Amino acid sequence: MLLSLHAFPPLAKVTNVSLPIQTVKNWLLDLQDQICNALAEEDGQQSFREENWQRPQGGGGRTRVLEEGAVIEKGGVNFSHVFGEGLPPSATAQRPELAGCRFEALGVSLVIHPRNPHVPTSHANVRLFVAKKPDDSTIWWFGGGFDLTPYYAVEEDCRYWHQVAREACQPFGADVYPRFKAWCDEYFYLKHRSEPRGIGGLFFDDLNEWDFDTSFAFLRSVGAAYIKAYRPIVQKRKNTPFTEAQREFQAFRRGRYAEFNLIYDRGTIFGLQSGGRTESILMSLPPQVRWGYDWRPFAGSEEARLTEYFLQNRNWLD
Repeated sequence: MLLSLHAFPPLAKVTNVSLPIQTVKNWLLDLQDQICNALAEEDGQQSFREENWQRPQGGGGRTRVLEEGAVIEKGGVNFSHVFGEGLPPSATAQRPELAGCRFEALGVSLVIHPRNPHVPTSHANVRLFVAKKPDDSTIWWFGGGFDLTPYYAVEEDCRYWHQVAREACQPFGADVYPRFKAWCDEYFYLKHRSEPRGIGGLFFDDLNEWDFDTSFAFLRSVGAAYIKAYRPIVQKRKNTPFTEAQREFQAFRRGRYAEFNLIYDRGTIFGLQSGGRTESILMSLPPQVRWGYDWRPFAGSEEARLTEYFLQNRNWLD
């Protein structure tokens, strides 16, 4: 599960209020079912295999993985609900007020790596974090979003992806999509490569600027929007013919994806530091990947256009 600790906005504290964590958990489990069913239908050859696991320190999860499908080369849709005492350094370094807290974190996180290089990789997660301080005050926030990583990008797909993202945000204020779109562009950026990981989407964390019910409603809107945004793109591109050279380019670009997850991703860092289940944490890594010394696409090629045109922090809608 992806859990991150951004320094904005300030934490909310709710004293002596019981949060509906079971309601959130039930929705997350249902969302995992819906997404897995839709993606398995789209693949048409393989289904997700499920593994239930327990975390010795507290909690557990339900990992679902689809491999070697007709459309999905490797995909994972994970639910986890972990709890315990003593947060790892990746959490308390940015949030010293969390030191000594009992915590609970639950969410759904997924990464889909299609076989066809004309179908983008997609990532999404939705989550809730709750901490109890020694004085019994409660700290909570929601986080999540979804983003798209194309290899042979199509402009109409990029616009559609962001249109669905904006529609999911619209009931909550006109400023929500621009803020969380910009946050996504900032977060999924490979500083050592000086390039975005993909064409973005939505990213938000520490979400408690609204009350709990409104914040949870927003989380549900984002969760429902993922498959609405992704499945039509898969349907359009999954039968596009491709060459071995295009598969090779996909493998090189997947290397960028792996670099981000291993170097920057807060969820990966938190999961490993907190004693999470390694197989579930690293299921986001692509099945086949390549690196080459000083590798770069030929100037003027379709492959070069990916970084020169599509992998830019642009406004896709206006």
